[in-house]
Amino acid sequence: MSWYCKVLKEYVNFKGRARRKEYWMFFLVHVIICALLSWIQTAADFGVVLTTIYSLAVVLPALAVAVRRLHDTGKSGWWVLISFVPIVGSIILIVFLVLDSVDDNKYGANPKTAQI
Repeated sequence: MSWYCKVLKEYVNFKGRARRKEYWMFFLVHVIICALLSWIQTAADFGVVLTTIYSLAVVLPALAVAVRRLHDTGKSGWWVLISFVPIVGSIILIVFLVLDSVDDNKYGANPKTAQI
């Protein structure tokens, strides 16, 4: 949960780097929250109000952590736009997000070695 809160605190920080663990822990908690909200909506017959509000609230933090994750792999944050290409674009973006960190690059020091 601390990784999720860290991403929310840095919700407009598109500079720097984010480790794989930071991105994927945020993604995991995000999916769990969406599933819970969807279940509550269905049980209470709210429609899509809760998930819509939540999705709008986390769209910037999710985008920012994805850009920082791409920076950690040595890619430009603009690569996030490849997800607009049907099917293939999403697969390429997932591959980029799964790649391991590279050494120090123009986006900053390697966060793995900085925390050791």
